[in-house]
Amino acid sequence: MKAYELLFFVAPTLEEDARANVMGRIEKVIAEGEGTVDKAEDWGKRKLAYEINNLTEGDYILIDFHADPDHIAELDRILRINDNVERHMIVRRADRD
Repeated sequence: MKAYELLFFVAPTLEEDARANVMGRIEKVIAEGEGTVDKAEDWGKRKLAYEINNLTEGDYILIDFHADPDHIAELDRILRINDNVERHMIVRRADRD
């Protein structure tokens, strides 16, 4: 298992139910790949550097997790097709292995 960090943001107007569904889906994909979520931090609303999809703010969430590298592509695919996730970034953390 390798250590990864996922940072994504959703629209600040998104309801709490939809945010919970996004988190649930992410945790499900990680668990299907026999990975584990170590920590999830809600960073709250942050101003964007530039406008994205008519948004000037985003509601950020940071997730630290361990997963098999083969399953990262599936997680990336799920995040790309999810309409509630505006942008995301998955980074390998060699310092946390």
